[in-house]
Amino acid sequence: MNLLQRLPEAAQNLIKSGINTSFTSISSAGVPIDTPLLIFYAEDLKTIDLATGIAYPAKAERARKNPRVGLLIEGGKDEPVISIAGMAAVRDSNIEANAIRYISEVGHYGPSLMQPWEVAHKAVWYWSRIIMEIMPKRVFWWENRAAMDGPPNVLEQPAGTVFPASDPAPAGKLSGSVDWPKSAWQEHIQSYLDRNAAGQLSLFADDGFALPFTARSVALDGDTLVLDMPKGLPWTQESGTAGFTYEGRATFVGQVSKDGSSYRFRIERMLPYMPMVIDAQQVLLPEGKEGLIERLKHEVARRGQGVPNIPAVKPDPTPGNIRRQKRIEGMMRGLAGSTVVE
Repeated sequence: MNLLQRLPEAAQNLIKSGINTSFTSISSAGVPIDTPLLIFYAEDLKTIDLATGIAYPAKAERARKNPRVGLLIEGGKDEPVISIAGMAAVRDSNIEANAIRYISEVGHYGPSLMQPWEVAHKAVWYWSRIIMEIMPKRVFWWENRAAMDGPPNVLEQPAGTVFPASDPAPAGKLSGSVDWPKSAWQEHIQSYLDRNAAGQLSLFADDGFALPFTARSVALDGDTLVLDMPKGLPWTQESGTAGFTYEGRATFVGQVSKDGSSYRFRIERMLPYMPMVIDAQQVLLPEGKEGLIERLKHEVARRGQGVPNIPAVKPDPTPGNIRRQKRIEGMMRGLAGSTVVE
C-alpha cells in the first residue's frame, strides 16, 4: 500500500476527483513559484501527475533541476485539505504519447470544450505536453479548512525510499524566453483584492520543500500584503524569500516575515503572465500562435522527436476524467470546488 492509499477515504476521493492543484517549484535563484495546474494521477495513487506545455517548459525545467515540489489540493470548505511535499520526475521522452494521455485525462472538460474538437485538436501547441509525476515524500492533511488552526495529520515515506528519476535532459539550449505581458504590480492587484480572490503563499518547510497554502484574508499595506494564514501550517521558515499568487493570473515574488498571527509579504516584483491564463479563449486560439509553434518545433527537435500528431477523433476519457467531470457538474450546482486551467 503506497502513501496516498493510506489516506482516509475522504482525502483519497478528493485527490481522485480534484480538478486542479497549486504546484510550487523552485527557481535556480531559490524562489518558490506557485502555478495552478490541472491534476490527474496514476490509478494506483502512486503518483499525482501534472503537465505543462512543451512550448512553455519552465515549470518542468525547474522540477528537473530541483525535484522538490509542493502541492496543495483543496475542495469545498467541508472537504479535506491536502498538502504534499513530493519528488517530481519529468517525463518528456515521448511527447506524442503524453499528448494522448493528457487529452484522455483532461480533454473532456475545461478549455477543450470551448471549441468543437475539429477545431480544438489543431491546437498542437496546447496538447503537446511534458508530464510531471509527483511521488509524495510527506503528506499533511486536515479534515477540513476549519481544522487548519490545529496540527496536521502526517504520513511519510520510510527512510531509504527510492524516488523515480526524470527522463534525461534534452540536448541544446532552451528555446528563447516568451515575451509574456508585463505590468507594474500596483496596476494589477486591486481587482483581486476587490473581489476577495483566493491567494496562496508559498514558503519553505523541511528538507527544502516550498509548500503553498491559501490565505484566509489578504490586505494591502503599501508594498506589503498582510496575510491571515491558518495557524497549523507545517512551514519551518517564518521569514525569507517567498512567492504569492492569485489564481496563477498574478504571481509575485518577495520577502515574507511573520508578525504575530499574520504574515507580511513585501512585494518585490510581479512575474510576467501568460495571456491564455488571463483569457481562456486564448488556450485554443491564442494571439501569437506562430511563436508558440516555433517554440514547440524547437523543443521537440531538442528531444529528437517530431511535432506530435493530435488525433482527429478525441481519445476516450479515463476513469479519473469521468470522476472530475462529476465534480464539475457538482460545482455547476454550487456544491464544491474551484478550477483554474493552464
